[in-house]
Amino acid sequence: MQKVQITNTLSGKKELIVSHKETEISLYVCGITPYDFAHVGHGRVYITFDLLVRLLSAVGYTVHYCRNFTDIDDKLLARAERELGDRLRYKEVANTFISAFSEDVRALGCLPPEFEPRVTETIDEIITFIKHLIEKDFAYVANGSVYFSVTSFHEYGKLSKRSLDELIAGARVEVNEEKRDPMDFALWKREMGRGFWESPWGHGRPGWHIECSVMAFKHLGEYVDIHGGGMDLIFPHHENEVAQSEGYLGHQAVRYWMHNAFVRIDKEKMSKSLGNFFTLRQLFEKYDPMVVRFMMLGHHYRSPLDFSFTDLEVAHKSYQRLARAFADVETRATIDFAHPLVMRMVEFLSDDLNTPGALGVVFENLSALLKSDEDRAAVKAVLVNIFGLAMIPLPEKSVEVTPEIEQLLQAREEARTAKDWKKSDEIRDQLRELGVEVRDKKG
Repeated sequence: MQKVQITNTLSGKKELIVSHKETEISLYVCGITPYDFAHVGHGRVYITFDLLVRLLSAVGYTVHYCRNFTDIDDKLLARAERELGDRLRYKEVANTFISAFSEDVRALGCLPPEFEPRVTETIDEIITFIKHLIEKDFAYVANGSVYFSVTSFHEYGKLSKRSLDELIAGARVEVNEEKRDPMDFALWKREMGRGFWESPWGHGRPGWHIECSVMAFKHLGEYVDIHGGGMDLIFPHHENEVAQSEGYLGHQAVRYWMHNAFVRIDKEKMSKSLGNFFTLRQLFEKYDPMVVRFMMLGHHYRSPLDFSFTDLEVAHKSYQRLARAFADVETRATIDFAHPLVMRMVEFLSDDLNTPGALGVVFENLSALLKSDEDRAAVKAVLVNIFGLAMIPLPEKSVEVTPEIEQLLQAREEARTAKDWKKSDEIRDQLRELGVEVRDKKG
């Protein structure tokens, strides 16, 4: 079995993945809060972990993949109130955007997880989990709400690698007189009136952080091999998950924490408040989803991605070039790991998902690959089955035949007449870079 290593946020180092069940890997990735359409940042997260699932599956692991929906949240309640006139119609809002999200990630080539739990379907388990934390003195009840006591977990801060004092100094802590400590976080929020859930502490709903711990435990068990998400979740969400999960279980709950870097627009993190926000659907209006996926996989997952439409244009041309180069060979369901180029590609991918390195192998050898159907079929299997690229040529865009293109066409015809096949191929590659595909036919 091919060994795969990833950067473990917990240790800050590259580590070989070692499953606690030998040939089975459990993976939990934090899902969306469905109060709006999925954006470019979401796309990067789920493409990254889809690639990981595909790679681990290809090298012989059975992957148990869980990705949740946080379908009860302040933002969902606010949108339901604003647009439907009733905050308790939040499920209608959630259903709308869950459906849209599923369409968007499917268009991006992401495989569906084995488990897609919703918070509203996990309430009983959440209440049981919280009761156990109270019994173990990790949590306390205050006026119908329940809070996790951060000081009760002595390793708090080990994921974000900051002490509790540093975290307090750098955090924007909401003033709440019910808390014993400003850093304590809500496990259960008191909600008066109808529409929520009965608990031993009164009517209410879960806090954000507790939900993922419980859903991971419910579907993947006490030991999760890999827990992933964007870097913005390291603190406080994942730090709080570590505290409550390990407090509940009494042992390490996650072996590897894995985070992808931000998407930036003009060197700044993408956000609605800055007005530099793009949904996936907005991109799909102009660019094929496979181009978006290809563009993102052209950058290492732990490096900030400086998004621009110029990059998408370049990615469109490069993807089209690849798709045309591999279009006329079979798509194999299995991967030939003994093939020299495949070996090099998988070596890059197994080294912390080095997708730029693996794609570089393809482009560096593209001219040679065009001469061998067998080699192209072997490489195409990696591009389709691990990279998740459809490798289907995109609809042609109209190209203006410029004087430069006319000169190249004439020069290529002269090279062919002179049987200078090397020069002919070189000119064909130049034309391809300009968006012109030349197909030779007899006569």
